[in-house]
This record gives sequence, structure tokens and C-alpha cells, in this order.
Amino acid sequence: MPLRTGSPLPELTGATDWRNGDVSRESLLGSPVLIHFWSLSCYICKNNLPRLREWKEAYGPQGLKVIAVHMPREEDETDLTKVEAALEQFSITEPCAIDNEHALSSAFGNDQAWVPYYFLFDADGNLKSRGAGQAAADVLQGALERLFPQ
Repeated sequence: MPLRTGSPLPELTGATDWRNGDVSRESLLGSPVLIHFWSLSCYICKNNLPRLREWKEAYGPQGLKVIAVHMPREEDETDLTKVEAALEQFSITEPCAIDNEHALSSAFGNDQAWVPYYFLFDADGNLKSRGAGQAAADVLQGALERLFPQ
């Protein structure tokens, strides 16, 4: 079952590897956090990356931390060389968990393997909003605006 509004930020354990640094739940508490699940084969994920960069630029100075989780949907997507190439190609510079065994997907209740899937937590580590698929970025835009009023 997916996390519900108010659910605590799960532990970030079980990743098979990390790129661009690694993080723990404890290191994220005290700051709002956006966690985005993506996959090499997901065109929606790739199309949303410019918007994700806009969010990092707009809300990063206000304390937003962004964490990526690569969740393979096909066997060939477990190849770290391909993931590393995509991180570079798409300028994904935030810490990125490699979830080849879907441990993080399970911890976040993403049993349907949805990508993109965004989870926005407040500074106390409580889920404020989540969204999956084509409309996910629009859902998150409103939630970010509420969390970071101008």
C-alpha cells in the first residue's frame, strides 16, 4: 500500500548502491525532502527532469533536499554503467539510490513500480504529497508552492 499523507519518511536502506553520495533518513530530517523514483526506460521521467531542475533551483536555497531513486523496470536497467551514463546525460546531480532489488520501492509502498513517482516530505519527515505518472509533476508543483509560500 502506498504511503499516505502524514506517513513518516521511510528508512533509506536496502539500496544496492548509491551515486552522487548517499543519505540516510536521519540526515534528511530538519529539511523538506523530495524523493523521485525514475527509470531508464521511462520517457515521462526524462520529460520531467527539466521541471525537477527548476524545483531544485527555486526551492533548494529554501532548504529543499532532492533524492533520486533509480528503480529498474527491466533486467538491462540494472546495469550500473547505463545508469551512470543517464545520470550524466540528464544532469541528475542529487544523491541517487540504485534500487535494483526494489527494497526502497517496497518501503515507499510503490509495489506497482510506478515511475515517475514523487514523494514530498516536510522538515519533520511527514509526507505532504505524492504523485505518480503523467500528472505527478502538476500535483507536486502545487504541494511545493504550499510548502514554500512566496
